[in-house]
Amino acid sequence: MKIRDYYTDYYSKILLWREKYIGENSFIIILSLLVGILSGIAAYIMKFFIHQIQHFVVGLTQNSVNFWYLGLPMFGILLAALFVKYVVKDDISHGVTKILYAISQHKAIIKLHNTWSSIVASSLTIGFGGSVGAEAPVVLTGSAIGSNLGRFFHLDQKTLMLLVGCGASGAIAGIFKAPIAGVAFTLEVLMLDLTMASISPLIISAVSGAAISYFLTNDHRAIFYFETFEPFALDRIPFLVILGVACGLMSLYFVRGTNWAETMFKKINGFWVKLLIGGVSLGVLIFFFPPLYGEGYDSIRALLGGNFEELFSQSLLFNYRDSAWAIIIFIGAMAFLKVFASVFTNGSGGTGGLFAPSLFVGCLTGFLVAFVMRLLGADVPFSNFAFAGMAGIMSGVMHAPLTGIFLIAELTGGYSLFMTLMIVSVISYLTIIVFEPHSIYAMRLAKKGELLTHNKDRGVLIMLTMENVIETDLEPVYPDMTLGDLVHVISKSTRNIYPVIERGSGRLLGIVTLDEVRNIMFRSELYDRFKVSRLITSPPAKIEYNTPMEKVMDIFENTGAWNLPVIDENGIYKGFVSKSKIFNSYRRVLVHYSND
Repeated sequence: MKIRDYYTDYYSKILLWREKYIGENSFIIILSLLVGILSGIAAYIMKFFIHQIQHFVVGLTQNSVNFWYLGLPMFGILLAALFVKYVVKDDISHGVTKILYAISQHKAIIKLHNTWSSIVASSLTIGFGGSVGAEAPVVLTGSAIGSNLGRFFHLDQKTLMLLVGCGASGAIAGIFKAPIAGVAFTLEVLMLDLTMASISPLIISAVSGAAISYFLTNDHRAIFYFETFEPFALDRIPFLVILGVACGLMSLYFVRGTNWAETMFKKINGFWVKLLIGGVSLGVLIFFFPPLYGEGYDSIRALLGGNFEELFSQSLLFNYRDSAWAIIIFIGAMAFLKVFASVFTNGSGGTGGLFAPSLFVGCLTGFLVAFVMRLLGADVPFSNFAFAGMAGIMSGVMHAPLTGIFLIAELTGGYSLFMTLMIVSVISYLTIIVFEPHSIYAMRLAKKGELLTHNKDRGVLIMLTMENVIETDLEPVYPDMTLGDLVHVISKSTRNIYPVIERGSGRLLGIVTLDEVRNIMFRSELYDRFKVSRLITSPPAKIEYNTPMEKVMDIFENTGAWNLPVIDENGIYKGFVSKSKIFNSYRRVLVHYSND
């Protein structure tokens, strides 16, 4: 027996044993635990590599004004871009958008290389100073682990979608040590329409991902642990409302600024030209504003601790660190320029996400609003407002207020901040949805009509394929057949529509309906005088075999038809699709989709 045949036979035995001894629900629980553990390990590995590279870089960047910043970020982006171009040979940017596309249009299938490729590319990008975050790449990694594990065991699309969500939940929980935020992210950002029973696997993945992270790092504190927060006070609510509106408007700038800059960058042709323009631009920004280096979490800690000297270190404005106006200008400029630093990083070939940039901008926004209010005489706490700003920007940019609230509470250990976080997050979200109906991740797909939303009707339609609904039992007729031949076909058929096909090629020429021939079909004297070619009519529309079911329903709606012919890309007749068959299939899938 050949080695390949041996492993194929062994693989089949594993699948049969699983189906025989482990029930579907129990197996999903087991897989969700495994996906969470693997996603947590992936998050740890990525963070480990990033920190190792940054530790090496820090040894080079000890001067008061550091010229290494002009070249190191571009070097990291170059390594990442070459890795993607010549090793991966696939686009791995916009990780969360990739997941949304896989759920919406690709049956929750994510390529196998996504289980590791983002770890390498993002580590190189961020470690050398790319101004992006590791969270979106590790979410793609976790989701890819879930998707490929499900495919390995030949699970259906419904379960694949759930495992993709488990991977994302475990990855967020692992990288942030925030299990509740992991579940909230999956429900809000990935927009999975899940039943209550589906929540359990998400929670299991999130808890296991966070637990693995705690175990591997041997650090049981929150990432931005803060010992004391000022208690919530009713008289600060007006100031929190102002902060919420400011975060909503800043989120709008973040989203539109990112999309505008990305659009401009896409117009630049040439791999090396993009690398040079983006790398040099990023280096210059980091040289003048060193906190833009990398994820920016060290700068967030310095700002929250009131350590302005560290924030201004290696900056040309170091001598002005005690000036109120210098602080306002410096922090405000960084908040606005972080968007461009992130786009320069990804646009020139780097790989990273927008989680960290949104947290960075949120912290700066919250701190700056509090700083200005204190100059005007208001008694507002810097730390509370900075953390609330982080929740507000994340809620606005990602259209995910629950994720923003729970993530910041878990990142800080500041569960006493809930009222503050809720007020700012909700107002920020309500502010941005006036201008932008979709999150920064979803808007690219929404513009193309490729987004699966919380709308279960649309979700079920997307899960249907033409293979599920096509009908091939209609009797075909040919243009050279006589009316008598057609009547003979009608006498044996139970349908009232007949496709007219060209002999030899199989190409669809049109249709003949029973209503069109009813008035002459019983006049035998006409049987030899009329040919089918004289009775052909054009169908209201023709549907190509690979058309998504949602678009098929749009065609039915626009034409008012009840039955439509299906052809391939060459016009060859494949069958018919009817509204009634789609509705019946829809009901069956809906029952299966919601039977938990």
